[in-house]
Amino acid sequence: MIFSLFRKKNANQRIVERQYAHLTSAARQPYLYEALDVPDTVMGRLEMLSAVLILYFRRTRASATSGQEIAQQIVDAFFQDIDHSIRELGISDVGVPKRMKKLAARFYGRLEAYAAALEAGDRAALAGALKRNIYPDDGDAAPSMQGLADYLFAAEAHLTALDEISVETGDAQLPAAGPAA
Repeated sequence: MIFSLFRKKNANQRIVERQYAHLTSAARQPYLYEALDVPDTVMGRLEMLSAVLILYFRRTRASATSGQEIAQQIVDAFFQDIDHSIRELGISDVGVPKRMKKLAARFYGRLEAYAAALEAGDRAALAGALKRNIYPDDGDAAPSMQGLADYLFAAEAHLTALDEISVETGDAQLPAAGPAA
């Protein structure tokens, strides 16, 4: 009996790894950086991964228990990934928790702002939130981010239309950004 718990965790781990790979791949689509004005920097990539994860979490909130468990494990994997990256950048062990707390607060702030705009169907509000987060120091000189907001609305509609099996098996994928190759 107890061994079945370990098998489920291992099975979930494979699903989490597959789903996280799909999400990170979606966040790394060259079109996002080449045509939709996301800076191809560490912070730009973090912003895109955050946006993609937010869309995924919004999809899984209506999922069955297994889909929600996978989503929670993906959140954990995301923050472990960030922790590892911070350490690779040379931040001391003493400084990591402080940075992680700050990054987690930023992530959940983005989740609230993006979710509010998505719930309201307000593309301009989403574009504004993306602009503030992706270009915090550029003010009016920053790109409008309207194209990225349009993509995120389309991606959310795509995820919403996916069947539950895709979510539960780690096969939920976002649509391609830009014209199909």
